[in-house]
This record gives sequence, C-alpha cells and structure tokens, in this order.
Amino acid sequence: MLLHSLPEYRLRLGWSQQQLADRSGLSRAEISAIETGRVVPSTAAALSLARAFDCSVEALFSLRKMNLQAARWAWKPPRSSGRFWQARVRGQTLLFPSEPTLAGTLTHDGVFQKDQVESTRPGDPEKTLVLAGCDPAIGLLADRIHATSDFRVLPLTRSSHRAVELLSQGLVHAAGLHFSTGQARNRNSAKAGSLLKENFRLLHVARWEEGIALDPSLKAGSIQSVLASNLRWVGREEGSGSRQCLDQILGRRRKPKGYHHQALDHHGVTETIASGWAQAGVCVRLPAEERGLRFLKVREESYDLCFPAQAESDPGIQTLLTAVRSSPYQKDLQQLPGYDTRHTGELE
Repeated sequence: MLLHSLPEYRLRLGWSQQQLADRSGLSRAEISAIETGRVVPSTAAALSLARAFDCSVEALFSLRKMNLQAARWAWKPPRSSGRFWQARVRGQTLLFPSEPTLAGTLTHDGVFQKDQVESTRPGDPEKTLVLAGCDPAIGLLADRIHATSDFRVLPLTRSSHRAVELLSQGLVHAAGLHFSTGQARNRNSAKAGSLLKENFRLLHVARWEEGIALDPSLKAGSIQSVLASNLRWVGREEGSGSRQCLDQILGRRRKPKGYHHQALDHHGVTETIASGWAQAGVCVRLPAEERGLRFLKVREESYDLCFPAQAESDPGIQTLLTAVRSSPYQKDLQQLPGYDTRHTGELE
C-alpha cells in the first residue's frame, strides 16, 4: 500500500493544488489524482514533488506495515482495533491509541486490528508534540503551534497528577498542572518534584479562576448558601486540581450526592450539569460561561506546563516556548473569561 503525506506538506505551506502543480511541473489533475490515491506517481513525478517541497522522496511516499508485537505502544489500547497516532518521545517512537481531545477529533496516523498496525496517513513522529493536561483552551495553543511551525500537537486530556506521571514515564513531552494558588504558590513545583526523578522546568501558561459551576436556575448567591443547599454534585477524579479545590470547599462536611460520580475534565463537569444530572461541580470559569452556567469563584490557580530541564533545547520544546510567548497566543488567552496572562511565558 502506497502512503503519502502530500496534502499535509501542501496545506502546511498554504499552497493550492494548482500552485503545487506550477512548482512541480505536474498538472493539477495529476496532483489531485495522487492525493486521492487514484494514481501511483511515477519515479519522475515523485522526484519532482520532493524537489518542490525541498524534501526527500521517502518523506513524501512510503510503504508501511508492521507487526503489532514490534511496535511500542505508549499504553495498551483499550480495544482490539482502532486508530492511533505516533510521536517520538525521549528517543523512542510511540504509538498512542486515539481518544477524544479538548481540540476535537484529530487526524490519525494509522489503524490497528488484532496483531497488525498499519500506517495510513502518517504524521512525522519527530514533528509531533505530546502534551498532557486539562487546559480547556489547549486548542488555541495547538493552533498557534500549527500556524507558526511544522509541528502538530497531541493534547491528551489528563488530571494534573496523571499528566506528571506520564511525563515521569517518558510518555509525553510536557505535562500541565494547576495546584498552585495565591496561598500556596509552590505547589506545582512541589507536585512535579515529588513525581519526577530529574530536573524540570515550569512554563507558566496562565493564571485562571476555578470555582463552582451551577445550574443557572438556582438562586444560591454565595458558596455558603450552595453548601447549605441539598444539591446533587458532580465530582472530579483524585489527583486533579479541581478535586483538590472541591475538597477544600467541602472541608469536613459530609460528601454530597454525586461526589463519587467523577467527570474526566472541566468540560465534563459542565456537560453533566447542563444535562440535568447534577446541579453543581468544580471547574475553571471558561467552560462554565461557555455553557451558560452560573459561576462562583473560589480561588485563582497557576496553570503551568512542566518539562524535563534537559529537553529545553529540543526543537519541540523550543517551538512550545515560542508559541506560549507569542503575542497572538497571549492576546487570545487574555480575551478568555477567567484567564490572566500577565506572567505567561515565564520559566521557573
């Protein structure tokens, strides 16, 4: 099976099929036929296309099929068949079973069935940045990286604790966490230090507001009145910053109805409330306002991306730093409800 990355290369440069035809000497119809798989390019055509993109023929076209036993999965796929992404992390190429992301459904690199994995439209593992965290605005960062570099982002939705665990296992490039508050400014560093066995850096993304999202029909006007009401809550998983915030709110009070029903992320909290299953839950302000829910601020937190100090000079991390420090990205973040960007891009 002939595989190619022709559309990805072309779209990355902003070229139309006609523009690529003009640069390669092929016709637009030939370009279309090759991209859709109707035509296998001749050696001359493949060389002309590679010359137009200033890359090797192998970077554009390949035959790939490999045994599942020889592949290195980041973790065991939850099903016997499905889709996957690939990325180069810490010197090893990893396969990631596809999953829902906060940036939507992403193009997969291949499919697997029982004991075989097969690449279909492979992305470049060397140009893939794997980020684990729970920032509901991660799509803005992914868009900025895509617009200014040839890297793509795989944004895996994970709690703060789990994200740092994946980083410690060498399965992601950077991990997002939000335990630091105005009263405990160093908790992000302390959490990373407790799980990582190497030096690390913290890249500050934003300071955001976290609090209680409420069914808009409720009349409770304060945190105390919410706690005094017999409401059904949606909980958060242990190890998340939101679970820590929820437990801070509840204190020694009896766990409310729904506490053990755990949403996987901030959007999961708001969706559960919007569906009518719960009336209250803890999340950051952005998804609550997007869903039209009421929001009672509890605290402000620092959301940081943690990465190994020795990886700071790696192209992927440098791309990440450049994107977070860029004016367009910071402007986009600043316009979101509950996001403070005064220290965005600072390294600790």
